[in-house]
Amino acid sequence: MSVSTDLIKQLRAMTGAGMMDVKKTLDETGGDLEKAAALLRERGIAKASKKADRAAKEGLVGSYVHHNGKIAVLVEVNCETDFVARNEGFQELARNLAIHIAMANPQYVRREEVPADVVEAERAVLRAQAREEGKPEAIIEKMVEGRLSKFYSEACLLDQPFVKDDKKTIDQLVKESIATIGENIQVGRFARIAVGE
Repeated sequence: MSVSTDLIKQLRAMTGAGMMDVKKTLDETGGDLEKAAALLRERGIAKASKKADRAAKEGLVGSYVHHNGKIAVLVEVNCETDFVARNEGFQELARNLAIHIAMANPQYVRREEVPADVVEAERAVLRAQAREEGKPEAIIEKMVEGRLSKFYSEACLLDQPFVKDDKKTIDQLVKESIATIGENIQVGRFARIAVGE
């Protein structure tokens, strides 16, 4: 089956993938646009994890000031080249991250940044809660680890569900951008200022 040029254009617009990748994927899926888009996303996310080791020393500082002027955010988003830093998709990612931080108020960028004493204090509280609920000692540690994941999803930016689409985490959003843009992207740091906090 030959794939129409219009279908190729449509899928490229949807995914931002290259011409040959789009054509090959449409051929594989028999011209099914939705299946092809899903397949391209899966492959892109797989490629994104391979790019994670590459140095991301360029980038930009995304910003957001809430309409009432009471919350402001600056977020450093890094990429490999200044060319990508000027890319509209990259700039949109930085803005979306700044908006998300303003709304979700994370405390850390990633799990590894949470101080060990904070994690241990959280574990102690979760153990005490599980004991108070009358849970057997044998399953308390498993419960604590499960509930600790919830703590991370509230405190760590990359673990949080994206405020504009809670079906994906910020980490998935960044990986999708890596897949689309084709470079390693890292969230460096952020600052959130709110009046009265």
